[in-house]
Amino acid sequence: MKTPNVLLLSLAISIALSACSGDKAPKPAPEAPKADATVIKAELPPLAAFNVGDLDTSKNACTNLADFVNSKWLAANPVPADKTSWGSFEMLDERAEAASKLLVEAAATKKDASGLEKLVGDIYATGMDDAAIEAAGITPIKPMLDRIDALKTPADIAGYLREEFAAGRGEVFGFYPQPDFKNSDMVIAYADQGGLSLPEKAYYLEDGPNGKYKTIRESFVAHVAKQLENAGVAADAAQQQAKDVLALETRLAKASFSPIELRDPKRQYHLVSVADVDKTSPNFSWSDFLAANGLKVEKFSLSQPQFFVEFNKMLAEVPVDQWQAYLRINAIDGMAPFLASKFNDERFDFYAKTLRGQQEQKARWKRVLDSVEASSGEALGQLYVKEYFPAESKAEMEKLVGNLREALKARLEKLDWMSPETKAKAMEKWASFTPKIGYPDKWRSWDGLATSRDGYVQNVLAASKFNHAYQMAKIGKPVDRTEWGMTPQTVNAYYNPLMNEIVFPAAILQPPFFDPKADPALNYGGIGAVIGHEMLHGYDDQGSQFDAKGNFNNWWTASDSKGFKERTTKLVKQFDNYAAIDGLHVKGELTLGENIADLGGLTVAYDALQKALADAGKSGDEKIDGFTEDQRFFLNWATVWRRNFTPDELKVRLNTDPHAPANFRAIGAPSNMPAFATAFSCKPGDGMVRPDPTRVVIW
Repeated sequence: MKTPNVLLLSLAISIALSACSGDKAPKPAPEAPKADATVIKAELPPLAAFNVGDLDTSKNACTNLADFVNSKWLAANPVPADKTSWGSFEMLDERAEAASKLLVEAAATKKDASGLEKLVGDIYATGMDDAAIEAAGITPIKPMLDRIDALKTPADIAGYLREEFAAGRGEVFGFYPQPDFKNSDMVIAYADQGGLSLPEKAYYLEDGPNGKYKTIRESFVAHVAKQLENAGVAADAAQQQAKDVLALETRLAKASFSPIELRDPKRQYHLVSVADVDKTSPNFSWSDFLAANGLKVEKFSLSQPQFFVEFNKMLAEVPVDQWQAYLRINAIDGMAPFLASKFNDERFDFYAKTLRGQQEQKARWKRVLDSVEASSGEALGQLYVKEYFPAESKAEMEKLVGNLREALKARLEKLDWMSPETKAKAMEKWASFTPKIGYPDKWRSWDGLATSRDGYVQNVLAASKFNHAYQMAKIGKPVDRTEWGMTPQTVNAYYNPLMNEIVFPAAILQPPFFDPKADPALNYGGIGAVIGHEMLHGYDDQGSQFDAKGNFNNWWTASDSKGFKERTTKLVKQFDNYAAIDGLHVKGELTLGENIADLGGLTVAYDALQKALADAGKSGDEKIDGFTEDQRFFLNWATVWRRNFTPDELKVRLNTDPHAPANFRAIGAPSNMPAFATAFSCKPGDGMVRPDPTRVVIW
């Protein structure tokens, strides 16, 4: 599902491909009273805390920090069959899922549940009723398929798309609210390129390494044909329709920007008047589309104009039966996780197993929980924080954020390559950072969303329509700066340049990131570096194009901009040189923003640690488990980035993920920091010591 805000700059991406199978539903648990946090926590999976016993002492930290810290652990912890990656993030995900499971099961078995408990309980209970789901077969989406079968003209196609978006689904492109790039106090509508089933355009237009993309295309056609047959389409017709779907998506791909191209904010914003765009789009009335979505606006962002020019042409030029095939498979695959097992299993086999190397589906309860998260995640989050987020964690985080802010301020003030004019603007942006910790100060309302125990698909569709209306209602209104872009139970963090805010959900505030009882080095090397990372996104190659108010506005002098580009280009080259798998390298341009944030964030966190130690009257030379505070700082940074991937998952991420693979994040920033070499007594020529000409210093 498309992320509503393409500029949310998150710490990491966690791919979750959920689909339902014919697993037997467990017997309902007995009704329980309000959960007791200490009891619940005893039932959760283990934490991923730093442990000296995990270190591989046969390796040398000065050669490769990631190998020294993680190689032993990674060898002993392969990717589980129901996942495509496994590491610190996934271990915390497991805890968040287990905690959430206890909450939704209690809600589902509570006979007199109301409010939030009824909402999440209804969705979870109907999702776990696999007998009813199997019995229903394809019946729940038959009205959609009948509607597609009845389409006769290009105007009918346009009308169907309007209806789909209004129902909270939608195909071909993305449509969502977001602050105006040029007036960040107001929310406008954005229409973005989309419509592709494969990871990005190259999978349609190139054969790929060793013919990999060509093979994936062939597998995609086979998948579409099989899924259409599951829905009752004759085999020969299904095969032809599958080829038609690939041809249609290939045309969309040719009109699309690549992930690297889309990193440029100029390609994410193109304000147009509705009147003007209607003149250039005779086959798709944007006036009618906006009206169908309850909107009365004069302007919106048609963010990639060339894509929508092609879309308009395709409505007239692509035969209606080819459009029907495309819309049909989108309807089936889009709803497959909520349908009978043959639909879900087929979807899993292609998107998870073939494309990403996941060998088994997740347990049914986890897949249903994914549905609860997608449809009512903040409602579940409100229940989650009552049980799992202690007040002292928020207080300690506020202190850490304050310390990191001061450390960043000091670095900005001392920059020797930036002019006073640009530096003043950078300081203005620093002063306006807004931190959000744990959970929203104001929870959204779910009034008006009616759920029941009548059926899984009915609940999912009701939630989709309700949430779409909730999003559309923001357009044309002032920005609500209390709103969050992640739920509290999400193991991640983000920076939003349009709000100039840094956000840390409750679930990430656990080891190895954060532990109120840990020594300062571990917290500064964990959550401290994360705080710094998110702050530095405000000054990466994307965030630096937005000012203190969140507006897309150039605040750089020409000479400073040139100097910044020279420094970041060196970082691009560093990551381009990292070989990940089968001769495939990291894409330095794709991952640049995250790499800038890692380097700057870790540097600022190190400075903050030094001040904290000094304030506590400590030298930092005191050892814990045989390591100094400086060493433990870097050791925990690497612990955060321990992660195994399936080969196929890693290959997809190299093409699509703006984050470099974890092992390179573990070593990239430290290798540019003299403090690391000093901490471990590394020498020139060691793998983790970059010579001055290639060492990158930005912030």
